[in-house]
Amino acid sequence: MSEAPRCTVIIPTYNRSELLSHTLESLTRQQLPADQFEVIVVDDGSTDDTADAATHFHDRLDLRYHHQPDEGFRVAAARNIGIADARSPICVFTDAGVLLHTDNLTQHLASHQATPGPAAVLPYLYGLSDSGEGGEHVAERLDLHDLDGSIERLQAKRECRDIRELFYDRYGEDLTRVPAPWQIFWTGNASADTAQLRAVGGFDENFRTWGGEDIDLGYRLHRAGTHFTFNRHAKAVRLPRTKMRDVAADSDRRNLRYMTEKYRTPVIDLLAELPRERYFDFNELVAGLPARRQPDRGR
Repeated sequence: MSEAPRCTVIIPTYNRSELLSHTLESLTRQQLPADQFEVIVVDDGSTDDTADAATHFHDRLDLRYHHQPDEGFRVAAARNIGIADARSPICVFTDAGVLLHTDNLTQHLASHQATPGPAAVLPYLYGLSDSGEGGEHVAERLDLHDLDGSIERLQAKRECRDIRELFYDRYGEDLTRVPAPWQIFWTGNASADTAQLRAVGGFDENFRTWGGEDIDLGYRLHRAGTHFTFNRHAKAVRLPRTKMRDVAADSDRRNLRYMTEKYRTPVIDLLAELPRERYFDFNELVAGLPARRQPDRGR
């Protein structure tokens, strides 16, 4: 077996072969040499040509393709397949339709190297809107033949910004200064230590509808002592994708209620009760909880 890669890119997907192809194409252009990372595509039961789209890149990427039968929404299980199969110390999660700046993987690795102990790294994801649909103006601003230039123009013009900019404007970019950084651990593009992911049990496969499985994992990582860090230079952009907004919002709320039953801690109760429009008030409210009611990270 060849030397272990430095990171593993895990991409769950379902019936988005064209978006997957764009994501994989961006991975062929990474500054990190192709023999230093691996890609695991996990197909959640697609009926389109996803398998062909993935295998098309076998000659340019160290890529493995897994397929699980379509038994409904099982993105948590799909990502867990990737975590189990990873040969590297760091897992980088991304979604089909997320296009990575050529420096993205290098920046993820730099943040992990600079962080003592296990880390979770949050990048900057252009086109990530509050609706969850990806920012309707992104596609017309992208030149797929000059992805880096397109992202840098979005940055210069402050267009299609990551919705989490509202969080950073309010709390700053040092995530060690907020009590619940896991609130914005969203796996459209994020990374964490493989050993720590396995130690906390990976994604909870009881999440069978959209929303919440990533912050649930982030909560457990944080309680296990993972250091959360934001790297603005780990840039990516998400292409628009179709989603039923009302159904997604209702699903997200149901999954938060599941988390309250699962953990029974004041901090999760607070998150579940918070109106959607006040989502970024959460860390301020957590900081205001009486000390005796704040969650014990070692619990």
